[in-house]
Amino acid sequence: MAAHNLAVILRSSSGDPRFLLARQRRPPEFSDEEYDSYVDSDLWDLPSAPLSPLAGPRPGEVRVRVEDAAAAPCSEKVDLGRFDVDSAVVQGLGLVGLEVSDVGEWRFFKYVEEAEFGPGLPVNTVFIEGKLIAGDCNLPESCKWMSIRSCLDWLVDVKPSSDRVGLLAVLGLINDSMPPSKFKVPSTLIYQEYPSGVVVVPMGSRTAKPFRTTNLVVFAPSSSSDECGEGNFIMSGDALIVDPGCQSQHHEELGKIVAALPRKLIVFLTHHHHDHIEGEFSLIASYSTESYFISKGALRLKFSQSKQYPICIENHWSCHFLFPATWVANWKGKNSELI
Repeated sequence: MAAHNLAVILRSSSGDPRFLLARQRRPPEFSDEEYDSYVDSDLWDLPSAPLSPLAGPRPGEVRVRVEDAAAAPCSEKVDLGRFDVDSAVVQGLGLVGLEVSDVGEWRFFKYVEEAEFGPGLPVNTVFIEGKLIAGDCNLPESCKWMSIRSCLDWLVDVKPSSDRVGLLAVLGLINDSMPPSKFKVPSTLIYQEYPSGVVVVPMGSRTAKPFRTTNLVVFAPSSSSDECGEGNFIMSGDALIVDPGCQSQHHEELGKIVAALPRKLIVFLTHHHHDHIEGEFSLIASYSTESYFISKGALRLKFSQSKQYPICIENHWSCHFLFPATWVANWKGKNSELI
């Protein structure tokens, strides 16, 4: 069971590959002076709105007809006839100052299932596509035309206070434009890839209620390079995996994830958790014989099978990564020890 969201991909009437993004509202303040002092840069994403089930017979005439929905590959997973598509489209278009009459035919584009991060229901997204009828209209400043290339530039060339690309644009459009990655998540797992090359997989875990999962994070670029640049590096790898922990019944899935990654693997532990240390080290070592572990000094843990140790950094540490080239851990600790 899941909640649903409708994302609108609006194309330019000129026929070029641009699409319209809307500036998102800033998150509410938390009444914490230090937290609220940090101001996010502008986030731009596809216009979207909640997609609510119809409570009864559809009221009045249908204003939005979505073509090819019945023939779409995911039609068995979502029946748009059960939802109030009209209201969701009107709400989404309102975010960019448009009305239903400004857009021509609508086409079913994509259906994306969200992983069960919890504690609430996952929110699956229906993407539909339409083209503006007359010119590009006088659009408000809260929206802008973007291309795949310009979005990728924002994602790669990140600078302080620079504009950001939202989740829906990446899941709906950007990821599909990227070169295919050699790393494949097992088909039994639903995951999220945002930004491209950064995969988050919720794994069943003994964690604090009401949560039931902890997030396994995988950095798996589509290509690697021996060019690490300048720096005092203690190690480099072709992929990075963060907090690889789960309950024993999910060890097979974890093993498949590790087996799909390059052998030159860096494993980064951010904190102590029983599911991160009970059996996972030996499991990873059995699939990745060239893996290296990084953790703080309190997490000095021994491989039960490989007889290797993680790298322990007692005080300060930081990691720097080169994307999409080789991932690199840059050691800047003082009074640190390398075991």
